[in-house]
Amino acid sequence: MYDIAIMTDWIAFAVRWLHVITAMAWIGSSFYFIALDLGLRKAPDLPIGAHGEEWQVHGGGFYHIRKYLVAPEAMPEHLTWFKWESYTTWLSGAALLALVYWAGAEMYLIDFDKVDLSVGQAIAISAGSLAVGWVVYDQLCKSALGNRPTILMLLLFVILVVMAWGYDQVFTGRAAMLHLGAFTATIMTANVFLIIMPNQRIVVRDLQAGRAPDPKYGKIAKLRSTHNNYLTLPVVFLMLSNHYPLAFGTENAWLIASLVFLMGVLIRHYFNTRHARAGNPHWTWGLTAVIFVAIMWLSSAPMNRDIDWKAEAAIPTHLVPVVHSPGFDEVAGIVMGRCSMCHNAEPVWPGVNWPPRGVRLDTEAEIARYATAIYLQAGASHAMPPGNVTAMTEDERGIIAYWYRNARGGQLMATLGAN
Repeated sequence: MYDIAIMTDWIAFAVRWLHVITAMAWIGSSFYFIALDLGLRKAPDLPIGAHGEEWQVHGGGFYHIRKYLVAPEAMPEHLTWFKWESYTTWLSGAALLALVYWAGAEMYLIDFDKVDLSVGQAIAISAGSLAVGWVVYDQLCKSALGNRPTILMLLLFVILVVMAWGYDQVFTGRAAMLHLGAFTATIMTANVFLIIMPNQRIVVRDLQAGRAPDPKYGKIAKLRSTHNNYLTLPVVFLMLSNHYPLAFGTENAWLIASLVFLMGVLIRHYFNTRHARAGNPHWTWGLTAVIFVAIMWLSSAPMNRDIDWKAEAAIPTHLVPVVHSPGFDEVAGIVMGRCSMCHNAEPVWPGVNWPPRGVRLDTEAEIARYATAIYLQAGASHAMPPGNVTAMTEDERGIIAYWYRNARGGQLMATLGAN
């Protein structure tokens, strides 16, 4: 039988690849149209209803683009819709969330030092928060605040800060960052699916029926599109953060995430202003640099606190069967000798100041928690140690693989979930 852990890891890799590709397509088209919209110019020969035009050159050819605030007098025969980039990005992201954080909830999602949740409770909080977030945001946009975009944007920032803090109270730092990104991305995709596209379809139907479209639909869609534009860069940061423990492996992770939204808004403000030919607000880069320095400080400040080693060594109930499994002591000895000099709360390897990706393997509890990752990185492959700097032998890799496969053959690895 093909190794389930390996197969699951490759499936997660394929879904992640799809997610990145479609996200690039979505972000690219979004940024392009925002820049195009801001760069439109008036011309004396514009047709009735046209707001502006733009001449562009690319790939050896010239493009003449015109924008209609509502719609042209007659519908063109062919109309290109930009929607699948957004939908596929969200669907692949949701699949990845389920594969990594739901299937591996006890490894990646639940932080038993914060709240002792069951897998079902953790998944319910994960999925429910995404749905509730959209409902709250949507109602705010449909309220009178929809006509006061600046106040609405500030209120949205407050909601994101509250969610950053809330996620950090119940999930691991890595999961908290990822979920804040998913929370924001859900709002963005729902904007496309539930607001922007339906409004555009109403306009198209009115044109096809010979009716004059109501300009309010374009105004509503523009508001949501603007929100998406300013939220894009923070979402990218949050999705990348799981590779950098200094971003998520700190008590200040929620503050870091909150400040990232400010940086994203400042950067987009600079480019939006440039594209609109309204000046060069260089001050945004200075303020962004100040915020980034603050984030760097926040990421390392908690590292000076004392570690309660007795509490760290305590083995959670769900990991007790793993620690007591046949062969675990030998595997733990190998990991302690070959991996824990870097994957340690206080790394001793020269040049390594924090455990890579926030993964610690300095206690039996941590080794049991990351059993699947250890198997994939050091048993089924030679990914770790990097460059085999600690000289892990083939026999040791074989012992890790043999232990994991035999243990999972019983009921042991059912407690670990998928990687």
